[in-house]
Amino acid sequence: MVSFNSFRGKITMISDFFTGQNGDGEGCYRLMTVEDKTGAIVNFVVSPATYFVEQEVVMLGDQITGYYDANAPVPLIFPPQYRALIIVKDRPNQNVKVDYFNSQLISSDGQLKLNPSPYTQTLLTNGQPLLRSPANRNLIAIYGPSTKSIPAQTVPYKIIVWCSR
Repeated sequence: MVSFNSFRGKITMISDFFTGQNGDGEGCYRLMTVEDKTGAIVNFVVSPATYFVEQEVVMLGDQITGYYDANAPVPLIFPPQYRALIIVKDRPNQNVKVDYFNSQLISSDGQLKLNPSPYTQTLLTNGQPLLRSPANRNLIAIYGPSTKSIPAQTVPYKIIVWCSR
């Protein structure tokens, strides 16, 4: 099971990432350097499988949140280098939560409860509608305002189901 962890900051560099000697993946992989407000730096390896929420194009200077699997092995280098699973470009008045949501649609950290409405789009990462409940799955919840309770509750605009890859 994926254990999502994230890093939020400004993109300071984007370059090609070399993946092998035969050149098959040349131009398909990128190395994205992200720096947070405290000066901490992380490199994200962005592959063709990396999911960009709303298919946003990101550029130098954009504020993003990159999600990666906290259980995946990583090279012991500085700055840390993670394989990006999901990239979210920051937007005003939009919140995004990437996590496992249980049968009651409460996130694994207990901080957010989703209350989908009939108008909430529930999609797979390929844009096709999910034809069953999104419960007990890894989800990308896109929402606006939420309550100040614990867990915070919200009616999401969109739920994207992150199926195992």
